Amino acid sequence: MITKITAKDNKKIKETVKLFSSSKHRKQSGLFVLEGVRLCIDAANSGIEIKTVFFTESANERYDESISLLAEKADEAYLVTNDVFAKISDTVSPQGVIAVCVMHDIESARESISSDGRYIACENVSDPSNLGAISRTAESLGMSGMILIGNCCDPFGPKAQRASMGSMLRLALFHFDDIDSLHELSQSKDITLFASVVDKDAENLNEIGFKNGDAIIIGNEGNGLSPRAKEICDRRVTIPITGRAESFNAASAAAILMWELMK
Repeated sequence: MITKITAKDNKKIKETVKLFSSSKHRKQSGLFVLEGVRLCIDAANSGIEIKTVFFTESANERYDESISLLAEKADEAYLVTNDVFAKISDTVSPQGVIAVCVMHDIESARESISSDGRYIACENVSDPSNLGAISRTAESLGMSGMILIGNCCDPFGPKAQRASMGSMLRLALFHFDDIDSLHELSQSKDITLFASVVDKDAENLNEIGFKNGDAIIIGNEGNGLSPRAKEICDRRVTIPITGRAESFNAASAAAILMWELMK
């Protein structure tokens, strides 16, 4: 059943606005928001549980088959006016479709990390656009999953989800509170941790023969890896730089590292 909402102060609308803007509220509620037809359909096709879908009349006319699928998958479906949709939208040119979804558990999922896989790990990566781009590359190259360590930006935030183009809905995600927790699991599962560093004394990326059970860790955009990560990882790897720039940005470095890891 589809219900119409015309008031901006509707409880459902206020709740959705809060989910868009607050990482803390997303974590507390276990819900996150996707905007745009492609992302919402990706969620539906990826087995993500959809609680609520909002759409405008014009969106229903333009994307009628997609809206019908989303309304069928969702627990609740709401037709909203353009003014109401503008209040909850997080994009400059909205398509008129928003879905409120249930987060998948990235804490307990880490037990499925396997020595048969190859992983990219991000420690304290703070830019959601970088995180989304890394996940997109990871899925494209066939990585087994992406590991988040420490205070990474929220992977369920709207900017990260848009940048991932749906990859973070499909790619296996795992979260560890700190590098020590990951190291403990890596030892028990025979995973080799590589610290990505800018250091001429580290192993040259081109000279490493990666194998299943390897995971490369990249660090924060401004500070790189934490001293503890550099200390505790099994090996240190660097990307050879021949030009005048001192380093790559996080997403570019991750792409190069993953390409070599998956050869």
